[in-house]
Amino acid sequence: MTVARTWAVALTGVTGSIVEVEADLSNQTPDLRIIGLADKALNESARRVHNACQNSGLPLPRRRLTVNLSPANLPKHGSAFDLAIAVAAVATETDLDAASVSRTVHIGELGLDGRLRPVPGVLPAVVAAAAGGFRCVVVPHANRAEAQLVDGIEVRALATLAEVAALHGADVVIPECEPVGATPARARVHEESPDLSDVIGQDDAVHALTVAAAGGHHLLMSGPPGAGKTMLARRLPGILPALDDRAALAVATVRSLSDGGITALPRIPPFEAPHHSASAAALVGGGSRTIRPGAVARASEGVLFLDEAGEFSGHALDALRQPLETGSIEIHRAGAVAAFPARFQLVLATNPCPCGGYGVIGQTCECPPMAIRRYLQRLSGPLLDRIDIELRMQRVSVAQRRSTASGPSSAQVRERVAEARARSAHRLRETAWRCNAHVTGPWLRDGPLAPDAPVRRPLDQALHRGVLTLRAYDRVLRVAWTLADLADRPRLALDDVGRALYLKKGIPA
Repeated sequence: MTVARTWAVALTGVTGSIVEVEADLSNQTPDLRIIGLADKALNESARRVHNACQNSGLPLPRRRLTVNLSPANLPKHGSAFDLAIAVAAVATETDLDAASVSRTVHIGELGLDGRLRPVPGVLPAVVAAAAGGFRCVVVPHANRAEAQLVDGIEVRALATLAEVAALHGADVVIPECEPVGATPARARVHEESPDLSDVIGQDDAVHALTVAAAGGHHLLMSGPPGAGKTMLARRLPGILPALDDRAALAVATVRSLSDGGITALPRIPPFEAPHHSASAAALVGGGSRTIRPGAVARASEGVLFLDEAGEFSGHALDALRQPLETGSIEIHRAGAVAAFPARFQLVLATNPCPCGGYGVIGQTCECPPMAIRRYLQRLSGPLLDRIDIELRMQRVSVAQRRSTASGPSSAQVRERVAEARARSAHRLRETAWRCNAHVTGPWLRDGPLAPDAPVRRPLDQALHRGVLTLRAYDRVLRVAWTLADLADRPRLALDDVGRALYLKKGIPA
Protein backbone atom coordinates (compact mmCIF):
# COMPACT_ATOMS: atom_id res chain seq x y z
CA MET A 1 0.00 0.00 0.00
CA THR A 2 1.10 3.61 -0.47
CA VAL A 3 -1.07 5.06 2.30
CA ALA A 4 -1.12 3.53 5.79
CA ARG A 5 -3.04 4.60 8.88
CA THR A 6 -2.75 4.04 12.59
CA TRP A 7 -3.58 5.96 15.76
CA ALA A 8 -1.93 7.91 18.56
CA VAL A 9 -3.08 10.20 21.39
CA ALA A 10 -2.45 13.94 21.86
CA LEU A 11 -2.65 15.17 25.44
CA THR A 12 -3.88 18.62 26.42
CA GLY A 13 -3.74 18.76 30.19
CA VAL A 14 -5.32 15.53 31.44
CA THR A 15 -7.55 15.26 28.36
CA GLY A 16 -6.49 12.96 25.55
CA SER A 17 -7.57 13.34 21.93
CA ILE A 18 -7.34 10.52 19.40
CA VAL A 19 -5.03 11.42 16.50
CA GLU A 20 -5.03 9.62 13.16
CA VAL A 21 -1.49 9.08 11.89
CA GLU A 22 -1.45 8.53 8.13
CA ALA A 23 1.66 8.05 6.00
CA ASP A 24 1.73 8.54 2.23
CA LEU A 25 4.48 7.32 -0.12
CA SER A 26 5.22 9.33 -3.29
CA ASN A 27 7.84 9.21 -6.05
CA GLN A 28 9.84 12.28 -5.06
CA THR A 29 13.17 13.04 -3.45
CA PRO A 30 13.66 10.70 -0.44
CA ASP A 31 12.55 12.48 2.71
CA LEU A 32 10.34 12.08 5.80
CA ARG A 33 8.13 15.05 6.53
CA ILE A 34 5.68 15.43 9.41
CA ILE A 35 2.73 17.79 9.06
CA GLY A 36 -0.21 18.53 11.34
CA LEU A 37 0.79 21.25 13.85
CA ALA A 38 3.68 19.37 15.45
CA ASP A 39 6.06 20.99 17.95
CA LYS A 40 9.87 20.90 17.75
CA ALA A 41 10.26 17.64 19.68
CA LEU A 42 7.76 15.97 17.39
CA ASN A 43 9.40 17.31 14.24
CA GLU A 44 12.68 15.79 15.44
CA SER A 45 10.88 12.45 15.37
CA ALA A 46 11.82 12.07 11.68
CA ARG A 47 15.47 11.32 12.49
CA ARG A 48 14.63 9.02 15.39
CA VAL A 49 12.16 7.07 13.25
CA HIS A 50 14.60 6.77 10.34
CA ASN A 51 17.46 5.41 12.46
CA ALA A 52 15.22 3.16 14.57
CA CYS A 53 13.71 1.56 11.47
CA GLN A 54 17.10 1.06 9.87
CA ASN A 55 18.54 -0.58 13.00
CA SER A 56 15.46 -2.80 13.41
CA GLY A 57 15.70 -4.37 9.97
CA LEU A 58 12.78 -2.27 8.71
CA PRO A 59 14.40 0.24 6.32
CA LEU A 60 12.14 3.00 5.09
CA PRO A 61 11.42 3.28 1.36
CA ARG A 62 13.84 5.42 -0.68
CA ARG A 63 11.03 7.74 -1.63
CA ARG A 64 9.25 10.68 -0.02
CA LEU A 65 7.17 9.87 3.04
CA THR A 66 4.64 12.41 4.23
CA VAL A 67 3.13 11.77 7.66
CA ASN A 68 -0.03 13.67 8.50
CA LEU A 69 -1.34 13.99 12.06
CA SER A 70 -5.08 14.58 11.96
CA PRO A 71 -6.93 16.67 13.06
CA ALA A 72 -4.40 19.09 11.69
CA ASN A 73 -5.56 22.04 13.81
CA LEU A 74 -4.93 20.22 17.12
CA PRO A 75 -1.52 21.04 18.65
CA LYS A 76 0.67 17.97 19.16
CA HIS A 77 3.78 17.78 21.25
CA GLY A 78 6.31 15.36 22.61
CA SER A 79 8.00 12.17 21.51
CA ALA A 80 5.11 9.79 22.28
CA PHE A 81 4.12 9.91 18.58
CA ASP A 82 7.37 8.24 17.46
CA LEU A 83 6.01 4.70 17.49
CA ALA A 84 2.82 5.50 15.60
CA ILE A 85 4.76 7.44 12.96
CA ALA A 86 7.24 4.57 12.53
CA VAL A 87 4.50 1.92 12.21
CA ALA A 88 2.56 4.00 9.65
CA ALA A 89 5.74 4.72 7.68
CA VAL A 90 6.84 1.07 7.62
CA ALA A 91 3.33 -0.06 6.65
CA THR A 92 3.41 1.95 3.41
CA GLU A 93 5.74 -0.61 1.79
CA THR A 94 6.28 -3.52 4.22
CA ASP A 95 3.71 -6.29 4.25
CA LEU A 96 1.99 -5.43 7.55
CA ASP A 97 -1.59 -6.39 8.40
CA ALA A 98 -3.43 -3.18 7.53
CA ALA A 99 -6.44 -4.08 9.66
CA SER A 100 -4.27 -4.77 12.70
CA VAL A 101 -2.35 -1.52 12.25
CA SER A 102 -5.50 0.56 11.80
CA ARG A 103 -7.29 -0.73 14.92
CA THR A 104 -4.36 -0.28 17.30
CA VAL A 105 -3.23 2.82 19.19
CA HIS A 106 0.57 3.18 19.41
CA ILE A 107 2.23 5.20 22.18
CA GLY A 108 5.97 5.45 22.80
CA GLU A 109 9.29 7.10 22.07
CA LEU A 110 11.90 5.43 19.88
CA GLY A 111 15.59 5.09 20.62
CA LEU A 112 18.01 5.12 17.71
CA ASP A 113 18.57 1.38 18.22
CA GLY A 114 14.85 0.67 17.86
CA ARG A 115 14.06 0.14 21.53
CA LEU A 116 10.89 1.69 22.96
CA ARG A 117 11.47 4.29 25.64
CA PRO A 118 8.88 5.20 28.30
CA VAL A 119 6.97 8.46 28.04
CA PRO A 120 4.93 10.47 30.58
CA GLY A 121 1.17 10.60 30.37
CA VAL A 122 0.59 6.99 29.35
CA LEU A 123 -2.30 6.59 31.81
CA PRO A 124 -4.47 9.46 30.45
CA ALA A 125 -3.52 8.43 26.91
CA VAL A 126 -4.76 4.86 27.44
CA VAL A 127 -7.90 6.20 29.14
CA ALA A 128 -8.55 8.32 26.04
CA ALA A 129 -7.95 5.32 23.77
CA ALA A 130 -10.42 3.20 25.72
CA ALA A 131 -12.97 6.03 25.69
CA GLY A 132 -12.48 6.33 21.92
CA GLY A 133 -13.61 2.74 21.41
CA PHE A 134 -10.22 1.12 20.80
CA ARG A 135 -9.53 -2.31 22.25
CA CYS A 136 -5.76 -2.60 21.79
CA VAL A 137 -2.90 -0.27 22.65
CA VAL A 138 0.86 -0.75 22.28
CA VAL A 139 3.08 0.93 24.87
CA PRO A 140 6.75 0.68 25.87
CA HIS A 141 7.68 -2.21 28.15
CA ALA A 142 8.49 0.20 30.99
CA ASN A 143 4.93 1.62 30.92
CA ARG A 144 3.23 -1.78 31.24
CA ALA A 145 2.00 -1.44 34.85
CA GLU A 146 0.72 2.09 34.27
CA ALA A 147 -1.21 1.19 31.11
CA GLN A 148 -2.75 -1.89 32.74
CA LEU A 149 -4.47 0.29 35.33
CA VAL A 150 -7.15 0.99 32.68
CA ASP A 151 -9.85 -1.64 32.34
CA GLY A 152 -11.50 -2.64 29.09
CA ILE A 153 -8.50 -2.43 26.76
CA GLU A 154 -5.79 -4.91 25.79
CA VAL A 155 -2.31 -3.62 26.58
CA ARG A 156 0.66 -4.93 24.59
CA ALA A 157 3.83 -3.75 26.30
CA LEU A 158 6.76 -4.36 23.94
CA ALA A 159 10.47 -3.61 24.07
CA THR A 160 11.46 -2.91 20.44
CA LEU A 161 10.08 -1.63 17.18
CA ALA A 162 10.78 -5.03 15.64
CA GLU A 163 8.41 -6.65 18.13
CA VAL A 164 5.71 -4.15 17.20
CA ALA A 165 6.19 -4.90 13.50
CA ALA A 166 6.04 -8.65 14.20
CA LEU A 167 2.80 -8.10 16.14
CA HIS A 168 1.29 -6.73 12.93
CA GLY A 169 2.55 -9.62 10.77
CA ALA A 170 5.98 -8.44 9.58
CA ASP A 171 8.64 -11.05 8.83
CA VAL A 172 11.45 -9.50 10.86
CA VAL A 173 14.17 -10.75 13.17
CA ILE A 174 13.51 -9.67 16.75
CA PRO A 175 16.82 -8.73 18.41
CA GLU A 176 17.67 -9.87 21.91
CA CYS A 177 18.12 -6.74 23.98
CA GLU A 178 17.38 -5.45 27.44
CA PRO A 179 14.17 -3.38 27.57
CA VAL A 180 14.55 0.26 28.52
CA GLY A 181 13.75 0.63 32.22
CA ALA A 182 11.26 3.01 33.72
CA THR A 183 12.31 6.52 34.65
CA PRO A 184 12.46 6.81 38.45
CA ALA A 185 9.45 8.74 39.70
CA ARG A 186 9.87 11.83 41.84
CA ALA A 187 10.47 10.81 45.43
CA ARG A 188 7.40 11.22 47.65
CA VAL A 189 8.52 11.47 51.23
CA HIS A 190 5.02 12.15 52.56
CA GLU A 191 3.33 8.91 51.48
CA GLU A 192 3.32 7.79 55.11
CA SER A 193 2.13 10.65 57.31
CA PRO A 194 3.50 10.96 60.85
CA ASP A 195 1.08 10.09 63.63
CA LEU A 196 -1.19 12.65 65.27
CA SER A 197 -0.46 11.20 68.72
CA ASP A 198 2.91 12.98 68.59
CA VAL A 199 1.14 16.34 69.04
CA ILE A 200 1.22 17.52 72.67
CA GLY A 201 -0.61 20.43 74.24
CA GLN A 202 -2.54 21.57 71.18
CA ASP A 203 -5.99 20.09 71.82
CA ASP A 204 -7.81 22.98 70.11
CA ALA A 205 -5.57 22.66 67.07
CA VAL A 206 -6.12 18.90 66.86
CA HIS A 207 -9.88 19.49 67.07
CA ALA A 208 -9.72 22.09 64.29
CA LEU A 209 -7.64 19.70 62.16
CA THR A 210 -10.23 16.97 62.73
CA VAL A 211 -13.05 19.30 61.65
CA ALA A 212 -11.08 20.31 58.55
CA ALA A 213 -10.51 16.67 57.61
CA ALA A 214 -14.13 15.64 58.24
CA GLY A 215 -15.57 18.36 56.03
CA GLY A 216 -12.76 18.96 53.52
CA HIS A 217 -12.37 22.54 54.78
CA HIS A 218 -9.56 24.99 54.08
CA LEU A 219 -7.48 25.92 57.12
CA LEU A 220 -5.29 28.87 58.15
CA MET A 221 -2.93 28.47 61.11
CA SER A 222 -1.25 31.59 62.46
CA GLY A 223 1.15 31.70 65.35
CA PRO A 224 4.78 32.12 66.36
CA PRO A 225 7.56 29.80 65.20
CA GLY A 226 7.60 26.58 67.20
CA ALA A 227 3.84 26.48 67.84
CA GLY A 228 3.47 23.32 65.74
CA LYS A 229 1.84 24.60 62.56
CA THR A 230 3.95 22.56 60.17
CA MET A 231 3.79 19.50 62.42
CA LEU A 232 -0.01 19.57 62.35
CA ALA A 233 -0.25 20.19 58.61
CA ARG A 234 1.93 17.19 57.78
CA ARG A 235 -0.39 14.97 59.81
CA LEU A 236 -3.53 15.96 57.94
CA PRO A 237 -3.21 13.39 55.09
CA GLY A 238 -2.94 10.64 57.71
CA ILE A 239 -6.43 11.35 59.07
CA LEU A 240 -8.13 11.72 55.69
CA PRO A 241 -10.11 8.74 54.32
CA ALA A 242 -8.44 6.57 51.71
CA LEU A 243 -9.03 7.58 48.10
CA ASP A 244 -11.81 5.79 46.25
CA ASP A 245 -11.29 4.49 42.71
CA ARG A 246 -12.38 7.72 41.02
CA ALA A 247 -10.14 9.94 43.15
CA ALA A 248 -7.21 7.50 42.93
CA LEU A 249 -7.43 7.46 39.13
CA ALA A 250 -7.49 11.28 39.06
CA VAL A 251 -4.40 11.45 41.28
CA ALA A 252 -2.59 8.80 39.23
CA THR A 253 -3.41 10.65 36.00
CA VAL A 254 -1.80 13.87 37.20
CA ARG A 255 1.21 11.97 38.56
CA SER A 256 1.57 10.24 35.21
CA LEU A 257 1.87 13.63 33.51
CA SER A 258 4.24 15.00 36.17
CA ASP A 259 6.45 12.07 37.09
CA GLY A 260 5.58 8.94 35.15
CA GLY A 261 6.45 5.58 36.64
CA ILE A 262 2.93 4.88 37.99
CA THR A 263 2.60 1.21 38.98
CA ALA A 264 -0.56 1.24 41.12
CA LEU A 265 -3.48 3.48 42.00
CA PRO A 266 -2.51 5.55 45.07
CA ARG A 267 -4.83 5.33 48.06
CA ILE A 268 -3.19 7.90 50.35
CA PRO A 269 -4.27 11.50 49.63
CA PRO A 270 -1.41 13.50 48.06
CA PHE A 271 0.44 16.15 50.01
CA GLU A 272 2.15 19.04 48.21
CA ALA A 273 4.25 21.63 50.02
CA PRO A 274 5.86 24.04 47.51
CA HIS A 275 8.58 26.41 48.70
CA HIS A 276 7.58 30.00 49.38
CA SER A 277 9.71 31.14 46.43
CA ALA A 278 7.34 29.32 44.04
CA SER A 279 5.86 31.46 41.28
CA ALA A 280 2.22 31.60 40.24
CA ALA A 281 3.02 29.31 37.29
CA ALA A 282 4.62 26.77 39.62
CA LEU A 283 1.46 26.73 41.73
CA VAL A 284 -1.22 26.60 39.06
CA GLY A 285 0.81 25.06 36.21
CA GLY A 286 1.89 26.26 32.80
CA GLY A 287 4.71 26.14 30.31
CA SER A 288 5.51 27.84 27.04
CA ARG A 289 5.41 24.73 24.79
CA THR A 290 4.02 21.91 26.92
CA ILE A 291 1.46 22.78 29.60
CA ARG A 292 2.38 20.91 32.77
CA PRO A 293 0.34 20.55 35.97
CA GLY A 294 1.30 22.73 38.91
CA ALA A 295 1.15 22.15 42.65
CA VAL A 296 -2.62 22.66 42.83
CA ALA A 297 -3.21 19.86 40.32
CA ARG A 298 -0.73 17.52 42.01
CA ALA A 299 -2.50 18.21 45.34
CA SER A 300 -5.97 17.50 43.93
CA GLU A 301 -7.91 15.05 46.15
CA GLY A 302 -5.38 15.81 48.89
CA VAL A 303 -3.66 18.66 50.70
CA LEU A 304 -1.84 21.75 49.43
CA PHE A 305 0.27 23.13 52.28
CA LEU A 306 1.78 26.61 51.99
CA ASP A 307 4.23 27.03 54.85
CA GLU A 308 5.35 30.60 55.58
CA ALA A 309 2.38 31.80 53.54
CA GLY A 310 3.29 35.42 54.23
CA GLU A 311 6.50 34.92 52.26
CA PHE A 312 4.71 33.86 49.06
CA SER A 313 4.15 36.58 46.50
CA GLY A 314 0.72 38.16 46.55
CA HIS A 315 0.28 37.33 42.86
CA ALA A 316 0.94 33.62 43.50
CA LEU A 317 -1.49 33.48 46.42
CA ASP A 318 -4.25 35.28 44.55
CA ALA A 319 -3.88 32.77 41.71
CA LEU A 320 -5.39 30.20 44.10
CA ARG A 321 -8.71 32.00 44.38
CA GLN A 322 -10.30 30.62 41.20
CA PRO A 323 -9.37 26.93 41.77
CA LEU A 324 -10.55 27.20 45.38
CA GLU A 325 -14.01 28.12 44.11
CA THR A 326 -14.32 25.83 41.09
CA GLY A 327 -12.20 22.78 41.97
CA SER A 328 -10.40 22.94 38.63
CA ILE A 329 -7.82 25.10 36.89
CA GLU A 330 -7.73 26.15 33.24
CA ILE A 331 -4.46 27.34 31.70
CA HIS A 332 -4.86 29.38 28.54
CA ARG A 333 -2.16 29.58 25.90
CA ALA A 334 -2.25 30.96 22.38
CA GLY A 335 -2.65 27.51 20.84
CA ALA A 336 -4.50 25.53 23.48
CA VAL A 337 -6.46 25.52 26.73
CA ALA A 338 -5.50 22.84 29.25
CA ALA A 339 -7.69 21.89 32.20
CA PHE A 340 -6.47 20.13 35.35
CA PRO A 341 -8.34 18.99 38.47
CA ALA A 342 -7.77 21.18 41.55
CA ARG A 343 -10.08 19.81 44.25
CA PHE A 344 -7.63 20.19 47.14
CA GLN A 345 -7.66 21.23 50.77
CA LEU A 346 -5.65 24.38 51.29
CA VAL A 347 -3.66 24.65 54.52
CA LEU A 348 -1.86 27.93 55.18
CA ALA A 349 0.66 28.51 57.96
CA THR A 350 1.94 31.99 58.75
CA ASN A 351 3.77 33.88 61.47
CA PRO A 352 2.33 37.04 63.06
CA CYS A 353 5.16 39.10 61.51
CA PRO A 354 8.36 38.57 59.50
CA CYS A 355 10.44 37.84 62.61
CA GLY A 356 7.69 35.85 64.30
CA GLY A 357 7.87 37.67 67.62
CA TYR A 358 4.94 40.08 67.34
CA GLY A 359 2.55 39.59 70.27
CA VAL A 360 4.51 36.62 71.66
CA ILE A 361 5.11 36.63 75.41
CA GLY A 362 8.78 36.79 76.26
CA GLN A 363 9.88 37.93 72.79
CA THR A 364 10.58 41.31 71.27
CA CYS A 365 9.43 42.12 67.77
CA GLU A 366 11.85 44.34 65.86
CA CYS A 367 9.78 44.57 62.68
CA PRO A 368 8.70 48.10 61.68
CA PRO A 369 4.89 48.56 61.49
CA MET A 370 5.01 48.92 57.71
CA ALA A 371 6.82 45.58 57.37
CA ILE A 372 4.20 43.84 59.53
CA ARG A 373 1.38 45.38 57.51
CA ARG A 374 3.01 44.42 54.21
CA TYR A 375 3.63 40.88 55.47
CA LEU A 376 0.03 40.34 56.55
CA GLN A 377 -1.40 41.93 53.41
CA ARG A 378 0.07 39.13 51.32
CA LEU A 379 -2.97 37.15 52.45
CA SER A 380 -5.59 39.25 50.70
CA GLY A 381 -9.15 39.67 51.89
CA PRO A 382 -10.66 37.68 49.00
CA LEU A 383 -8.31 34.77 49.75
CA LEU A 384 -9.06 34.80 53.48
CA ASP A 385 -12.76 34.92 52.66
CA ARG A 386 -12.35 31.49 51.05
CA ILE A 387 -10.79 29.98 54.18
CA ASP A 388 -13.21 28.01 56.36
CA ILE A 389 -11.21 27.77 59.61
CA GLU A 390 -8.79 30.39 60.97
CA LEU A 391 -6.82 28.94 63.86
CA ARG A 392 -4.67 31.09 66.16
CA MET A 393 -1.99 29.06 67.89
CA GLN A 394 0.35 29.63 70.82
CA ARG A 395 3.47 27.81 71.86
CA VAL A 396 3.10 24.89 74.24
CA SER A 397 3.95 25.83 77.84
CA VAL A 398 5.96 23.75 80.28
CA ALA A 399 2.82 22.98 82.27
CA GLN A 400 1.03 21.73 79.16
CA ARG A 401 3.98 19.56 78.19
CA ARG A 402 4.10 17.91 81.62
CA SER A 403 0.38 17.54 82.23
CA THR A 404 -0.92 16.59 78.83
CA ALA A 405 -1.17 12.91 78.02
CA SER A 406 -0.71 11.54 74.56
CA GLY A 407 -3.52 12.59 72.26
CA PRO A 408 -5.57 10.44 69.91
CA SER A 409 -3.74 8.54 67.21
CA SER A 410 -4.19 9.18 63.50
CA ALA A 411 -6.06 5.88 63.15
CA GLN A 412 -8.57 6.86 65.82
CA VAL A 413 -9.18 10.30 64.32
CA ARG A 414 -9.35 8.86 60.82
CA GLU A 415 -12.16 6.56 61.98
CA ARG A 416 -14.10 9.54 63.37
CA VAL A 417 -13.51 11.46 60.15
CA ALA A 418 -14.72 8.53 58.04
CA GLU A 419 -17.89 8.22 60.13
CA ALA A 420 -18.60 11.96 59.80
CA ARG A 421 -18.07 11.84 56.03
CA ALA A 422 -20.39 8.84 55.78
CA ARG A 423 -23.10 10.84 57.60
CA SER A 424 -22.65 13.83 55.29
CA ALA A 425 -22.71 11.59 52.20
CA HIS A 426 -25.94 9.98 53.42
CA ARG A 427 -27.52 13.38 54.09
CA LEU A 428 -26.48 14.61 50.63
CA ARG A 429 -27.32 11.35 48.83
CA GLU A 430 -29.95 13.02 46.61
CA THR A 431 -27.58 15.81 45.54
CA ALA A 432 -24.40 15.97 43.45
CA TRP A 433 -22.22 16.51 46.54
CA ARG A 434 -20.74 14.13 49.08
CA CYS A 435 -18.59 16.48 51.17
CA ASN A 436 -19.70 19.51 53.20
CA ALA A 437 -17.03 21.77 51.73
CA HIS A 438 -18.50 21.32 48.24
CA VAL A 439 -22.14 22.17 49.02
CA THR A 440 -23.36 25.42 47.47
CA GLY A 441 -24.56 28.39 49.50
CA PRO A 442 -28.16 28.51 48.22
CA TRP A 443 -28.72 24.87 49.22
CA LEU A 444 -27.28 25.53 52.69
CA ARG A 445 -29.37 28.65 53.24
CA ASP A 446 -32.63 27.73 51.52
CA GLY A 447 -32.50 23.97 50.94
CA PRO A 448 -34.55 21.29 52.67
CA LEU A 449 -32.20 21.27 55.68
CA ALA A 450 -31.78 25.04 56.02
CA PRO A 451 -31.34 26.09 59.68
CA ASP A 452 -34.21 27.67 61.54
CA ALA A 453 -34.16 31.41 62.30
CA PRO A 454 -33.04 31.02 65.98
CA VAL A 455 -30.16 28.75 64.92
CA ARG A 456 -28.83 31.10 62.25
CA ARG A 457 -29.32 34.27 64.31
CA PRO A 458 -25.60 34.62 65.25
CA LEU A 459 -24.71 34.40 61.57
CA ASP A 460 -27.33 36.94 60.56
CA GLN A 461 -26.05 39.35 63.21
CA ALA A 462 -22.44 38.93 62.04
CA LEU A 463 -23.53 39.51 58.45
CA HIS A 464 -25.50 42.60 59.48
CA ARG A 465 -22.49 44.06 61.33
CA GLY A 466 -20.27 43.48 58.28
CA VAL A 467 -18.07 40.96 60.09
CA LEU A 468 -18.93 38.31 57.50
CA THR A 469 -19.46 38.41 53.76
CA LEU A 470 -22.14 36.20 52.26
CA ARG A 471 -19.40 33.83 51.04
CA ALA A 472 -18.01 33.57 54.57
CA TYR A 473 -21.59 33.10 55.83
CA ASP A 474 -21.90 30.01 53.65
CA ARG A 475 -18.53 28.70 54.75
CA VAL A 476 -19.51 28.96 58.39
CA LEU A 477 -22.63 26.93 57.61
CA ARG A 478 -20.48 24.26 55.96
CA VAL A 479 -18.26 24.01 59.04
CA ALA A 480 -21.37 23.92 61.27
CA TRP A 481 -22.68 20.92 59.35
CA THR A 482 -19.32 19.18 59.79
CA LEU A 483 -19.52 19.77 63.55
CA ALA A 484 -23.03 18.31 63.51
CA ASP A 485 -21.80 15.26 61.60
CA LEU A 486 -18.99 14.70 64.09
CA ALA A 487 -21.56 14.89 66.89
CA ASP A 488 -24.01 12.63 64.98
CA ARG A 489 -26.78 15.25 64.89
CA PRO A 490 -29.27 15.19 61.98
CA ARG A 491 -29.98 18.94 62.17
CA LEU A 492 -27.92 22.03 62.91
CA ALA A 493 -27.97 23.25 66.50
CA LEU A 494 -27.20 26.71 67.83
CA ASP A 495 -24.02 25.33 69.38
CA ASP A 496 -22.80 24.08 65.96
CA VAL A 497 -23.24 27.51 64.40
CA GLY A 498 -21.60 29.24 67.36
CA ARG A 499 -18.56 26.98 67.31
CA ALA A 500 -18.26 27.27 63.53
CA LEU A 501 -18.42 31.06 63.80
CA TYR A 502 -15.67 30.96 66.41
CA LEU A 503 -13.50 28.73 64.19
CA LYS A 504 -13.92 31.16 61.30
CA LYS A 505 -13.59 34.54 63.00
CA GLY A 506 -12.93 33.93 66.70
CA ILE A 507 -16.33 35.47 67.47
CA PRO A 508 -18.23 33.97 70.42
CA ALA A 509 -21.83 33.02 69.67
